[in-house]
Amino acid sequence: MLSKPNDDDGLLSGILVPVAREGWPFIGLFVVISGLLFLVAEPLGYVGLILTLWCVYFFRNPDRVTPSRDNLVITPADGVVQMIVDKAPPEQLEMGSEPVTRVSVFMNVFDCHVNRLPCDGRVGKLSYIPGRFVNAALDKASDENERQMVRIDLHDGRQIATVQIAGLVARRIVCYLQDDQAVLAGERFGLIRFGSRVDVYLPAGVSPLVAVGQRCIAGETVLADLLSGESSRAGEVR
Repeated sequence: MLSKPNDDDGLLSGILVPVAREGWPFIGLFVVISGLLFLVAEPLGYVGLILTLWCVYFFRNPDRVTPSRDNLVITPADGVVQMIVDKAPPEQLEMGSEPVTRVSVFMNVFDCHVNRLPCDGRVGKLSYIPGRFVNAALDKASDENERQMVRIDLHDGRQIATVQIAGLVARRIVCYLQDDQAVLAGERFGLIRFGSRVDVYLPAGVSPLVAVGQRCIAGETVLADLLSGESSRAGEVR
């Protein structure tokens, strides 16, 4: 006889989520510093404990439920849609010089920073550019900051680009992908440490299904539908 699921199990699974392996060295460092602060001055130790808990929260790596229908583009990052503009893809990705729609999702230091693939396909090009660390909220961050660029070749011959951009306090971009790797929408492909942005370049003629100011969930929020003829959406705070 099957036992009835415990409601507490579902609650705990929503709180006690896995932690990205890249976060453990930072968490360990925070623990050591907190212990030293407790020895020096107990009130400072509690400050260190709070920061340690924040570090664990920052590197959380929860599972996500990704829509599995073909031709959907899924948001690769948690955060807020900061801007939607027409801009040519990075020349390093060899996608041509014609402007396409670029959607930028900004992650603050409280967002989950594990990034996920926006679509099914194959990795066609990878390019890493060392750079500056200006505020990721600025448009020029796409051209000046440290960034990891990924071109995904779709099965129908079209291409989508995803660019991880380091932010003001970020100093490390992690990308797990390799050239010619087969990928699925919603799969984890990397992370950015401590505040950053992810840009998505859509194929020509494809309009986003999100609006500026909208909060997105990586691996779940539908960013665009490659088969849709809907025009770009507008949104308002209500």
